[in-house]
Amino acid sequence: MRVKDITTAIEEYAPLWLQENWDNSGMQVGDLNSEVTGVVLCTDVREEILDEAIERGANLIISHHPLLFRGLKKIVGRTYQERIVARAIKHDITIYCAHTNMDSSQGGVNFKMAEKLGMTDVKVLSPQRGTMCKIVVFVPNVAASQVEAAMCDAGAGRLGNYDHCSYSMHGEGHYRPLDGANPWAGSVDEIHQEPEIRLEVLVNKALCGKVIAAMLKAHPYEEPAFDIIALDNEDKYAGLGVIGNIEPQDASEFLEKVKNAFEVKTIRYSGDLNRKVSRVAMCGGAGAEFTGLALSQGADIYITGDMKYHDFQGNEERIILADIGHYESEHYTKEIFYDIIQKKNPTFAVDFARSEINQVNYL
Repeated sequence: MRVKDITTAIEEYAPLWLQENWDNSGMQVGDLNSEVTGVVLCTDVREEILDEAIERGANLIISHHPLLFRGLKKIVGRTYQERIVARAIKHDITIYCAHTNMDSSQGGVNFKMAEKLGMTDVKVLSPQRGTMCKIVVFVPNVAASQVEAAMCDAGAGRLGNYDHCSYSMHGEGHYRPLDGANPWAGSVDEIHQEPEIRLEVLVNKALCGKVIAAMLKAHPYEEPAFDIIALDNEDKYAGLGVIGNIEPQDASEFLEKVKNAFEVKTIRYSGDLNRKVSRVAMCGGAGAEFTGLALSQGADIYITGDMKYHDFQGNEERIILADIGHYESEHYTKEIFYDIIQKKNPTFAVDFARSEINQVNYL
């Protein structure tokens, strides 16, 4: 198995175009064509984890958080990033990460949080918006099915648990080939009428170029007519955070379950723990900015990490806010990586990093 076999499987689950524009998910160090001798999974790439990979003979490290957020101007060993990059290259170790693309994917970080707490009717809390477009193309009837198949195979027409979603409407196209044209039907200097289908498909903007290229290749016309229409729709299947339901229970009882599920030593919270909770919102990592969304969607409690003192103020009577810690809310992401790789090749050697630690300690 090569590195690209594993990264392709991860990116099919959590496409890189889902990541936030400030992020740096994907390849950090190494060669996609390298043959993999073993995989170490972690939340953060640390020097101790690189030592562990070398000791185990594993040449691929997959992490949730990127090793590199910004470019390195020098590699002289001043920082842990510089030292890791230099030693990884020296030992032919590839480093790959899936960060906010895994946060925003359906079945990713936040859905895993919901799974651990047995939540039902789980939906994205903050859907991505303005990421979709509609491609409209006019195709002769006899070629409509092949053009539609080519576009959908390239990534168009996917909506939640459905694919090959499209709309078609019959009509008639008119054109006159000029000198130098090589028409699929009709003659030069003569008006031609052709029974056509108006074919519409949705596609993520990141895949638009690929889908257009597939359409042009499959289309019989020398000059196909098509439109690309930007949409302001929410993509309810991709985005940060989740909201869902649990059986009604005391907030104090529920937070004990949270501590056990995420291996949390201490929870910072505000609000009345004697109240009942049944609707839960969550966002792994740093999600204080989504408190308002949790409130507007009827959450009784909102769980995230990295909340500041003033984030807790002003809503104590309306919602319980619980900060379980950044690491604590995301360290199980490596379980998602494990499941993806094992599904790809159940016999392949994949291990969780033994030297994985939370670098934030509590007295």
